[in-house]
Amino acid sequence: MLNVQDIRDQYDAILDKFEEIAGYIDLKTREERIAELRNETMDPAFWQDQQRAQAVNKEISGLEYEISRWKKLNGMKEDIELQWMLMEEDSGDIRELQDFVDRFSEMIMSIETEKLLSGENDKNNAILVIHPGAGGTESHDWASILYRMYTRWMERRGFGYEVLNYQPGDEAGIKEAVIEVKGAYAYGYLRSEIGVHRLVRISPFNAQGKRQTSFASVFVYPEVDDDIEIEINLADLRIDTYRASGAGGQHVNKTDSAIRITHIPTNIVVTCQNERSQHKNKESAMKVLKSRLYEEELKKQQAEKAELDKTKTDIGWGNQIRSYVFQPYTLVKDTRTGYETGNLQAVMDGDIDGFIQAFLKWAIQG
Repeated sequence: MLNVQDIRDQYDAILDKFEEIAGYIDLKTREERIAELRNETMDPAFWQDQQRAQAVNKEISGLEYEISRWKKLNGMKEDIELQWMLMEEDSGDIRELQDFVDRFSEMIMSIETEKLLSGENDKNNAILVIHPGAGGTESHDWASILYRMYTRWMERRGFGYEVLNYQPGDEAGIKEAVIEVKGAYAYGYLRSEIGVHRLVRISPFNAQGKRQTSFASVFVYPEVDDDIEIEINLADLRIDTYRASGAGGQHVNKTDSAIRITHIPTNIVVTCQNERSQHKNKESAMKVLKSRLYEEELKKQQAEKAELDKTKTDIGWGNQIRSYVFQPYTLVKDTRTGYETGNLQAVMDGDIDGFIQAFLKWAIQG
């Protein structure tokens, strides 16, 4: 049962973090910087340097994001203070008060998490890829459950997303899903999910009702900004078209609109089939290819080799980053950080922020 004093204690604890954030958010400096940059864009010669123009617009967008987020946080605080006044007058709704405090807490947690995101590509959009492991229908189904979990998380965070490729399994689930995730720090958040995810449950596909273990892998690439030049020689590409697969009915495509692009020098293969237009599928596939080639280029240029692709281990025993136990008890546990929760349903509905924050702290500590 909800208790006003418990909510008050929760809110007071959150206020300490709010005051800490207020100490380093300088709105005046940010607003002055935006005015300075906007003034620069008024010069007709400014747009002749496209690389500079893109960098300035990106900085303006980042500053505007920080300002709007802080104003939203302040608005939440004002809503809570008003609700407290209504409660004191016996005209407030305790459930609404708890909802205000919970959303305020989530916003504070989000800002604290973003303080940990300092990687070169952390602010970028992301391209998330899900593959089932060996095991046929069971692992295909597990991959589709992860797909739902991540899209629910994106919706909770207010991120936009576009499904670039979705290949259904023969009987159930999926063979592959590729999703473009659009939002501030999308890659920074989602890189915590790279690795093998292990499921333990009583399989609905097993007539004997036995517990079964399944695996699926998640990989995440940063989407390459337009101001980063990646040259792709068309002579290095093999482009194949084929008829997109689907569940049937209105989703069956009658033309060869699906695209598979193979970059011959690196043997990187990307596929897109979600659009009915071959042109749009090709455009999406080139976007994914560009991001993957950028990753390859980074690994060549950096003195210390990027560890990203080393996480691409076998999708099986001993390589999982996280285990999800459905039966005989419910538990989700990250093997890297030790973070765990018994609220399995919340995780499956996209509540994975606790795992993300634990990973980012763990990664900084080394």
